[in-house]
Amino acid sequence: MGEELGAWIRRFHPAPLATTRLICFPHAGGSASYYFPVSRALSPGLDVLAVQYPGRQDRRHEPNAASVAELADAVVRELDGWTDRPLALFGHSLGASVAFEVAERLEARGIVPAALFASGRRAPSRFRDENVHLKDDDGLIADIKKLAGTDDQVLGDPDIVRMVLPSVRADYRLAETYRWSGSTRLSCPVYALTGDDDPQVTLDEAGAWASHTTGPFSLKVYPGGHFYLNSQAPAVLELIRSELRPPVVAQ
Repeated sequence: MGEELGAWIRRFHPAPLATTRLICFPHAGGSASYYFPVSRALSPGLDVLAVQYPGRQDRRHEPNAASVAELADAVVRELDGWTDRPLALFGHSLGASVAFEVAERLEARGIVPAALFASGRRAPSRFRDENVHLKDDDGLIADIKKLAGTDDQVLGDPDIVRMVLPSVRADYRLAETYRWSGSTRLSCPVYALTGDDDPQVTLDEAGAWASHTTGPFSLKVYPGGHFYLNSQAPAVLELIRSELRPPVVAQ
């Protein structure tokens, strides 16, 4: 179902009449298919495009990206043909960093996003010295389980683990070595979304996203941990709908 628009973009539920496109960026180890339910729920009100990083699923034989900047550069090139209507960006965890870098690049080209939804990730200006990507396989798997983002049955299957762990490790490296250039601020609205029990993001670190835009800012806190999205999807989807709903024009 849906369309594969080159290697990078998936369009599961085309919505050609939607006034806004929502570009979704996966978390570390995640893939475009994570956003299939999001696309189904938001269509046809929003035209949802999901980014497929190299190194996973149908792109598993391609080398993983070397940096967040490399991912952002490639995505911006792929979005060239999709800027005929406003673009909003949603990213979770690593995806929030990639979405932010994409937003910077779009604004530099004169394309101001309708909104940036940064989920489950501290602000780019907040740094933690993390080295999970350097742990052995058991250590990396233990960290993934701690964040509760992957089904334990999946991690218990050695064949699946052997297939996905290289891309997970590569993504952890991208997330943990990412450094913001500190050069510019966005002008688009920014929404920071976080779980109230996320070990990866404090409320202060999430609130610091406010310093990355001259536009409106809002911090939304939901019950749950790093993958609060899995239980709070209806509330998050309603936020996206309400903020991206076309304005009512008075008759």
